[in-house]
Amino acid sequence: MNLSEEQKATRRTLLAGERTELAWWRTGLAALAVAVGIGRLAPELQESGSTWPYVLVGVGFALYGIALFMQGTIRARQEAGALGGEKPAMTWRTAALAAAGPVLGLAVVALIALA
Repeated sequence: MNLSEEQKATRRTLLAGERTELAWWRTGLAALAVAVGIGRLAPELQESGSTWPYVLVGVGFALYGIALFMQGTIRARQEAGALGGEKPAMTWRTAALAAAGPVLGLAVVALIALA
């Protein structure tokens, strides 16, 4: 397939946008891991005292992770739409992955706050 230089540049930019979206998702996953560490593990290591500050900070990190998932997905759609004139259709796989992050993040919030 022979692509023009402009088409090649657009394709490279779209692929870079996908990599950036995945970086946002990875950062969201890291924030969720920190949330579990602070919200659930740190209080278990503490011998006495109040655990609510750890739970509060853990929930905060989980909400931050959810926001990172959502922002990465929204940003990628906006960027792709700006390049092509219209937003590309989100495949069911991409939509499932984009939804799984926030859903699992809410599960982490529930595990930290309610357990």
